Amino acid sequence: MADDCLFCRIARQEIPVQLIHESDDCVAFRDIKPQAPVHVLVVPREHIASLNDARDPGLIGRLSLVAAEIAEREGIATTGYRTVMNTNADAGQTVFHVHLHLLGGRSMAWPPG
Repeated sequence: MADDCLFCRIARQEIPVQLIHESDDCVAFRDIKPQAPVHVLVVPREHIASLNDARDPGLIGRLSLVAAEIAEREGIATTGYRTVMNTNADAGQTVFHVHLHLLGGRSMAWPPG
């Protein structure tokens, strides 16, 4: 974990947030600037700056499965949800710790952005 990384600090529970999922490898919590009625971030505990730096396909897959579990609990699995990983600045990544956005609870337009 990186000492000054926002998501590392959240995973270490140095910054108080209400975790909606916690396991050995990741945590999940609601986005502070939600873009949909349900907007959750699923974050690995391991500091990985972006998807370009990921080396463990199992961990990246686990983030998606955790998002699916949360979508079911939130009641959006049947109607639909979107998962997004922004990679680097041009894609909108603002916290350089890989994370998955789970968005749902409303209709999503395509193409995004």
